[in-house]
Amino acid sequence: MARNRLKKSILAAVAGVLVASAAQAGGLERSGYNIDLLFDPSDYAAEATATYVNPQRELKNVVDTDTTTGFPPPGTGFGGGDLNSRPNTADDTEGYWAPRIGVKAGLGDSIDCMADYSQPWGAHTNPGQNWAGANNNIETKVESDNYAATCSYKWDMGPGFVRVIGGAFYQEVGGFKERLVQDFTGTGVPLSGVGRLDLEGDGWGWRGGVAYEIPEYAMRASLVYNSAVDLDNLAGTIDLRNVRGPAPVNFYDVSGSASMPDSLELKVQSGIAPGWLAFGSVKWTDWSQLQVLEFCPAGGGTLAQPCTTLDLLYRDGWTVTGGIGHKFNEQWSGAVSLTWDRGTSHGYGTQTDTWTIGTGVSYTPTQNLEFRVAGVVGIMTSGSSGPVTFEGDVIGDDVSYDFDNDFVGAISTSLKVRF
Repeated sequence: MARNRLKKSILAAVAGVLVASAAQAGGLERSGYNIDLLFDPSDYAAEATATYVNPQRELKNVVDTDTTTGFPPPGTGFGGGDLNSRPNTADDTEGYWAPRIGVKAGLGDSIDCMADYSQPWGAHTNPGQNWAGANNNIETKVESDNYAATCSYKWDMGPGFVRVIGGAFYQEVGGFKERLVQDFTGTGVPLSGVGRLDLEGDGWGWRGGVAYEIPEYAMRASLVYNSAVDLDNLAGTIDLRNVRGPAPVNFYDVSGSASMPDSLELKVQSGIAPGWLAFGSVKWTDWSQLQVLEFCPAGGGTLAQPCTTLDLLYRDGWTVTGGIGHKFNEQWSGAVSLTWDRGTSHGYGTQTDTWTIGTGVSYTPTQNLEFRVAGVVGIMTSGSSGPVTFEGDVIGDDVSYDFDNDFVGAISTSLKVRF
């Protein structure tokens, strides 16, 4: 049967060594979606992975380009005041962990199912309050939790077999943003001037795909589509208590909507010589649906309770990976890869193209136990951020800055148990 033939493969999982290869992808991607465990040849398997990513984006030549202030009267706006006396450099990014836990079971010779938990989306920028762009951002953080179930059905076709894949996932997304709304420095007002937006929402998505495998040659090609997750109930609060003091309009509810992106990924791997495997992937992610997200109180915004926006202006993301794996002996395997990720920012923001080199090793002391360690080093390319016109409105006219080529690194460990 197909399952028995699959167990003969000697390199079917070498490409999976590089679990950290998606470090610092564009948009809000952290670990994205991964169903490689579904292809494990064992009847039952469980896997736990932890990846730490350390991007080091540094901003320079920062200029506060919106110096309006609403205090003292007569106020002219909410630009935070003239912040150009503050430092014109800032460390923008924070390191983060991306965990994943999954279990897989084979149900007979034709059906495989897996369930997993992951944190596919996230972001954390934290330049702080002491920089010239504090009116744009002090700290922004996005987190997510994803609970998924995926199954496949396979049947013989030619020298291998075809696998049809389907599944569903439930997603929770939340986060906050803080920025300097008014600069009260030197006014005697005992308020920080910082405003805060908190949001959270949830939604459902689905996936479908197809794969073809020839185990004798360690060959597998898969094409998997993951749907968007509509967060139609995205809601939260705006906190202006440090801007307006004890006024009755200083804390109020807001709501809006957003969609986490759909994606399509093609993965291919094949044995090319005894003990050697070549692999590659191409992934498209629909980040361009996240442009300007508006959040308003019930009935719309007013001067007392204004709307606010999250300005992302993303374009679609493309990620291309290629690599080579080698099985040294029955216990040790290794792999190396090169990844290009197209930046989702184009004139506004810091997400430029990223190039990374990944390497990893797999140690299998017994047939039932596998340890993996992988690492990534790379370059986030240089660029600048400033005003961009979107649908007739100017976005990013509050701050401008430049950034050089910056380092990104990641390390990942995983443990897999088969039985």
